[in-house]
Amino acid sequence: MSLPKSRTVLIALSSIMSIRMLGLFMILPVFSVAAAHMPGATATLVGLALGMYGLTQSLLQIPFGMLSDRIGRKPVILLGLFLLLIGSIVAAFSHSIYFLIIGRALQGAGAIGSTVLALLADLTSEQSRSKAMAFMGLSIGFAFTLAMIAGPVINHWFHLSGIFFATGLLALIGISLVSTIPTPSKPLKTSEKKFVEIIGNTQLLRLDAGIFFLHAILTALFVAVPILLTREIQLSSLHQILMYLFILIISFMCALPFIIIGEKKQKIKPIFISAIATIFIVQVGLYFFHRDLIAMVILLFVFFAAFTLLEATLPSLVSKIAPAKNKGAAMGIYSSSQFFGIFVGGSVGGWVFEHAHLSGVFALSAVIACVWFSVACTMQQPPYLSKNTNCGKE
Repeated sequence: MSLPKSRTVLIALSSIMSIRMLGLFMILPVFSVAAAHMPGATATLVGLALGMYGLTQSLLQIPFGMLSDRIGRKPVILLGLFLLLIGSIVAAFSHSIYFLIIGRALQGAGAIGSTVLALLADLTSEQSRSKAMAFMGLSIGFAFTLAMIAGPVINHWFHLSGIFFATGLLALIGISLVSTIPTPSKPLKTSEKKFVEIIGNTQLLRLDAGIFFLHAILTALFVAVPILLTREIQLSSLHQILMYLFILIISFMCALPFIIIGEKKQKIKPIFISAIATIFIVQVGLYFFHRDLIAMVILLFVFFAAFTLLEATLPSLVSKIAPAKNKGAAMGIYSSSQFFGIFVGGSVGGWVFEHAHLSGVFALSAVIACVWFSVACTMQQPPYLSKNTNCGKE
């Protein structure tokens, strides 16, 4: 594929992936407060609604990936975006927490993350694949930054239903982008044997655990943070928008140099582990100082800088470690782990908040970060050129 066409494909696929992530992330800063007013809502059910997207995503990532091997990548991507559209409409018109949970489940049923990554692998050369995966990771990080600002703005003017309508509109844009992507002549197929090989690779399992822990912490955190800012600190919605705008733009800019340094100076592992330690320190800080506005702003800034770095680095590491013939399977398991983390973080975080309040959620997140740090310390230094050979077990 020519370089200009390759760039077009990368931009289109990164846009589709970012559209999905925008739909997921836009509700994070406002959901636990807005959904709490719905009939039948409890903290546990609100957390379940927040995480339900992740449950259906995690359950259907691999089946959708295998279906794409049979009928093609693009039809599956179109199906997933259509389900995101339908789920967004159901959620927008929900008048109880139970219908909202159903809408969120339908949104998550459009589990196309692994299929998009597989299509990217089909349409890029082995030499450029790691860079393409890194670019997609950065685009997701940018989508997160944009979503955390756009969500409160849309909620301020159009409420929670407005965010779901915006997500539906984004799904329609994604559907239109699919037509700009060429159909691969020989897609890389995934077999059951490849999944067995990936599950037996302890280095990849550490990364799967990492994305699970990262998104469990993120989702649990945003069960608590919107309630904390609105009810405890009593920060207005306008001031919350300005706070997120300042924190996220600066944190994204601060994370970017570390991502580049880690790759160019071959320091990915120490930077990666330092970012996890930073996540742990932030959770401990939130446990003790969560009612102090200045402390909250500083801690959230540090958290988002570390989160952006880890969110961009993890898929690039998977691409480096997984051999070419197993990349599709590796990305399928990785995506499933990510979204299962969202489900666990939302549902368990909601239950903990109902029984142990804000400090309980921060304590839970600190424990998760501590476990992750222990797992990550045993990872090997990643290769800096993607290999064509099988990844051996430890």
